[in-house]
Amino acid sequence: MGVLRRNLTAYGFLCAALACFAVFAWYPMVREFVLSFQRTNLVDPPTWVGLDNFRAVFQDPAFGTAWLNTVQFTVLALVCGYAVPFVTALVLNELRHARGYLRFVVYLPVMLPPIVAVLLFRWFYDPGPGLFNQLLDLVHLPPLAWLDSSSTALISLVLVSTWMNMGSATLIYLAALQNIPPELYEAAELDGAGILARIRHVTIPQTRLILLLMLMLQIVATMQVFIEPYMLTGGGPENSTVTVAYLMYQFAFTYGDGYGQAGALGMMLMLALLIFAAFQLRLTRDDRGESA
Repeated sequence: MGVLRRNLTAYGFLCAALACFAVFAWYPMVREFVLSFQRTNLVDPPTWVGLDNFRAVFQDPAFGTAWLNTVQFTVLALVCGYAVPFVTALVLNELRHARGYLRFVVYLPVMLPPIVAVLLFRWFYDPGPGLFNQLLDLVHLPPLAWLDSSSTALISLVLVSTWMNMGSATLIYLAALQNIPPELYEAAELDGAGILARIRHVTIPQTRLILLLMLMLQIVATMQVFIEPYMLTGGGPENSTVTVAYLMYQFAFTYGDGYGQAGALGMMLMLALLIFAAFQLRLTRDDRGESA
């Protein structure tokens, strides 16, 4: 009884956290699962349709394109949004002056509301007075139709996403780098290792678990990209930026009475992410066992 009384405050905080998860995470997932087998307009009583919603999603012309665009976005985001924060953290970790100020500058985009960041980049990408085309004009390069061309629209969204989200990843990497014992770097320097050799043989092995965890979080987040295509391109041009999450929105709010199809597509996305997360966690656990 004494142990229970001493931990009563901790149990209270735990119950509050569990209640938040139940209301805002677990219940929506259960509700989506049920909705995927129903036809409803959220006003009249729903009717059960079995797997009809899944068949309708598979037959939609944009289904394959949405998955392909989502995978391409994820791969491009890994090239930019996974590597850039790590390199930025390496640079910040080596600085001796203005480190606190630069941390603030790097983290500032995270503090901005996403809609503000997206609208800022809409001006950057403007084909007329946009900042990016003005910079290209300064170096005598032809302007680009950033969001109006199917060849550049997707990478343009990746740049927006990278700028918006790199601050958090950079600080996590920086914290991991500062936990590396300096004796390891000193020993590597005595052995004649240059900066690239120290990164390869000391930095990356010592931060391997963090890198694997951030890889999983990066993929899970980018596979659900929605704000950027919704606000900047509307899925265009020529469906080149239609993602799975954006297609879910179209099923629910554009096609009419498509909440069940949106739920079915959401279940497919959740299943794909669960399989990937389970595989990634298995790799992380094996890697931790080898390190031990």
